[in-house]
Amino acid sequence: MAVLALFGLKLGIGYLRKKRKEQDEESNVLGALKRLPGMSREFRYKDLKKATDDFDESMVLGQGGFGVVYRGVLREKIESIGGSATITEVAVKKFLRDNIKGKDDFWAELTIIHRLRHKHLVRLVGWCYEKGKLLLVYDYMPNGSLEKHLYESSNTLNWRHRYKILAGVASALHYLHNDFDQKVVHRDLKASNILLDSGFNARLGDFGLARAIEDERNSYCELGVAGVPGTMGYVAPECFHTGKATPESDVFGFGAVVLEVVCGKSPGVKIQLGDNLLTLVDWVWMLHREGRIQEAVDDRLNDDYEVEEAKRLLLLGLACSNVVDGERPQTQTICQIIAETLPPPHVPPFKPVFTWPSLGVFTYNSLDSAFSNTTSSSRI
Repeated sequence: MAVLALFGLKLGIGYLRKKRKEQDEESNVLGALKRLPGMSREFRYKDLKKATDDFDESMVLGQGGFGVVYRGVLREKIESIGGSATITEVAVKKFLRDNIKGKDDFWAELTIIHRLRHKHLVRLVGWCYEKGKLLLVYDYMPNGSLEKHLYESSNTLNWRHRYKILAGVASALHYLHNDFDQKVVHRDLKASNILLDSGFNARLGDFGLARAIEDERNSYCELGVAGVPGTMGYVAPECFHTGKATPESDVFGFGAVVLEVVCGKSPGVKIQLGDNLLTLVDWVWMLHREGRIQEAVDDRLNDDYEVEEAKRLLLLGLACSNVVDGERPQTQTICQIIAETLPPPHVPPFKPVFTWPSLGVFTYNSLDSAFSNTTSSSRI
């Protein structure tokens, strides 16, 4: 009995120490969060639980590796107007991973997004860190994601909205790369992370993978992480070799989105052409080479679009998708091309060949010529 009592006492002491450590850690994190300049509102967990009907499945807006996003309805009394209740719709991002990785994701997203101010970025409303529960609260976007309107809606997204959405995303990307006090790389630019407000204005969201680049650097590299963050079809080819995220790799992701929006096809889907399967970029490049680039436009638009605008965007999408990172346009140029203050970019008829380390711009034509010259020389 004495042995059992001693064993129980040790377990009890161990449990109390663990709880004390967790409480100290939470207190330290809360203190650090509250000291951040311009920090948004802190929510109580019970209020967010109530707003989402106890995180009911019917309130789910989306989910990913980080956790789940719920629609929430905040009902609050405002004493200054006679105690009247205000109703605010929000999106509540609940991190499911309560381990160190989950806390790192929460901290990284919160410390970046709380400082960002741009009309084409989803606005952070507040946060909650309580008893290990990690939540972020954002403005609710009533029209959901761009992905939903491209593939799941019975109503085809019209051309005006498509053009406006791409202009908005380009503006947001330019802000992240150039106008914020630190250069920020998003690292996960794709249709599902572009949200639409009531007027179909684009709001770039999901900053879970976003990172700020230190002033003296031009890239971000996450040490000790296996694989390349992001989504296939949107990830620049050099990232698989360097593991680094750069403004140029963000531009590659934007190019994939441009082609996706104009063509109505996912960058990750292969297109059947005879016996061949082509990626979206290869298919559009082939049509460009053959002088038929307009045929890439989404059939569902039924010719209800501006032909020159469509060609402009398709050429821009190809330019951003260049496998040579240094040949991709910068965000300022992208914005000017979309605004039609600059002409469409020059795009070679043949897609450049990816080489690593980069040897500059090579096309299949130039490689064929080089091979022919070498062969001829060997015969002399």
